[in-house]
Amino acid sequence: MTPSQRITIVTGANRGLGLGVARDLARRGDRVILTARSQDKADGAAETLRGEGLEVVPRALDVASDESVAAFFRWLDDEHGGRVDVLVNNAGMMQEKGGPAGSQASSGVVLEHLDNNALSAYRMLEGALPRMNRHGYGRVVNVSSGMGGLTEMGGGHPAYRLSKAAMNALTRIFHDAASGDVKVNSVCPGWVKTDMGGPSAHRELAQGVASITWAANLGADGPSGGFFRDGKALAW
Repeated sequence: MTPSQRITIVTGANRGLGLGVARDLARRGDRVILTARSQDKADGAAETLRGEGLEVVPRALDVASDESVAAFFRWLDDEHGGRVDVLVNNAGMMQEKGGPAGSQASSGVVLEHLDNNALSAYRMLEGALPRMNRHGYGRVVNVSSGMGGLTEMGGGHPAYRLSKAAMNALTRIFHDAASGDVKVNSVCPGWVKTDMGGPSAHRELAQGVASITWAANLGADGPSGGFFRDGKALAW
């Protein structure tokens, strides 16, 4: 690691958008800590990128576990002096069955989505933002969805919608707590052809990745506390 290298954490990076973002930021020259729920999944994704000539650090991290997140930041303190320059909160889930307007989810399903999609980001932000503030630099990208925007809120998938609306609220809350050159934004990558998005999605993986990495690479004059897709502001 060189002094100029950014320390970048990507959650849920073993496949799909997370893997694509890890690849893109590693190509940029960041020291990417590629995290997944299990070490085997993290190692497998890292091996894929190493086959492309990219070096990343694979690390197990269960963002739905207070203990796992705490252990991760203890490791970060030991290995990197607690420094984190970029955090991409990508890990999440969408496992509601059905999808017609007005379909309902049980309270248990709603809580599971809130834990994995919103509280996961909260746990990571609680650990990362104070470290970014001390360092005077940071870029946080909360990978959200237009389905979580209140302006265009509709029916169907209530658990997912609620969890992404909560993630957007976290962006505003932690933006207010940021200092120095620390920026916190939500990004909607759009409906992307991934395992989650499915083959009928409208956008290619590269488009979704570019939308996310735009926010990760903002200059000092870039925005903070906003909601974006492809670098353009979205209504909350």
